[in-house]
Amino acid sequence: MNKELLKGTTEVMILKMFDKEPMYGYGMIKKFELMSKGTFKFKEGTLYPLLHSLERKKYIESFWDSSDGRRRKYYRITDLGCKQLVDKEKEWLEFSKALNGILGY
Repeated sequence: MNKELLKGTTEVMILKMFDKEPMYGYGMIKKFELMSKGTFKFKEGTLYPLLHSLERKKYIESFWDSSDGRRRKYYRITDLGCKQLVDKEKEWLEFSKALNGILGY
């Protein structure tokens, strides 16, 4: 996958992942790969800086949990992040509709 194409979509992808449930980084990496049928293979060195950036923007927050026997840092979407997700989804739908029109789909 072209990294330039991925650049503009990672924020909405990550926020959408948290819209369903809190997750930890490695679990997200595996879920992205599974849901995209292998197209999106994030590396930890790519994902964690994105998570930290979203946390600085107050779109997500982190917390520690060890309910599964291992202490892990989980992330969840905030109210501000939910608003951002709605805005980003609308933006993506508008963009993809316009691009599909140009491509003839």
